[in-house]
Amino acid sequence: MTEQPMVIEDSYTGHVSPGSAPQRRTVPGATITKMSVGPMDNNVYLVVCSATGKSVLIDAANEADRVNQLIGEHAPSLDLIVTTHQHGDHWLALEDVAAATRVHTAAHPLDADALPVRPDRLLEDGATVTVGEITLDVIHLAGHTPGSVALALTEAGGGRTHLFTGDSLFPGGVGKTADAGKFASLLTDVETKLFDRYGDDTVVYPGHGDDTTLGAERPHLGEWRERGW
Repeated sequence: MTEQPMVIEDSYTGHVSPGSAPQRRTVPGATITKMSVGPMDNNVYLVVCSATGKSVLIDAANEADRVNQLIGEHAPSLDLIVTTHQHGDHWLALEDVAAATRVHTAAHPLDADALPVRPDRLLEDGATVTVGEITLDVIHLAGHTPGSVALALTEAGGGRTHLFTGDSLFPGGVGKTADAGKFASLLTDVETKLFDRYGDDTVVYPGHGDDTTLGAERPHLGEWRERGW
């Protein structure tokens, strides 16, 4: 039986669900494709440089066959797979996708040992990931896990920023933490490294669920700190 081509929706809303068609957003210099996989509604992101076709996959979370099809049909020049953090629901397809694509993998050193594929590249805070003519900044956000990272893509010419936050920032709050100390660490990192650095039009692409913006969430930072989660 011949595999049906994967349909990509170009009317981007940011709302996808397991089994639904991926959605693609075109921004200056790049395209961003979002696909939901697995029972936990994990988001997989594919960022492609418009000038060169080179790309990076963020979180090979689940459903390796679908992820490999997405790559094969829409990102034949994949350069790197980045894992945002060590939790298993974000890397269940990593081993199979890495084997199929034979590309390098990357993660923060504090989460690297928990992954099924040892990263070829360790992503420290302040590092950059270059894919073709686009660059993503690596931002370490400690608290959800010790080595959680976000990736920031700023449009060519200093335009809007697109933040891929893993499970560190969602609509309505930061990610789950194990205790008050880790919560304080994560919220402080999110405040100082994201909200203090980027503008209100910055788009947030979380590891599960719908997108948001820093502007939509900024008024609630005090509430988050008060409630403690």
